[in-house]
Amino acid sequence: MALVNQATLVQIIVILVVVGLVMWLINTYIPMAASIKSLLNIIVFVVLLIWVLQTFGLIGPIPGLKMPALK
Repeated sequence: MALVNQATLVQIIVILVVVGLVMWLINTYIPMAASIKSLLNIIVFVVLLIWVLQTFGLIGPIPGLKMPALK
């Protein structure tokens, strides 16, 4: 946790809230098959999980996958 300062924690929380809000809006107001919604939710969750783990330094970079870094 020493790698992540307080400003970065606020940025992470804001990003997670914004993504959650966007996903809620998509799930609520865009009609699509339940299987597609589930797949979309799983993909977004996995991408966010990988990004958060990389941000905290718990996992290293994944070859061929570029995730934006917080500055």
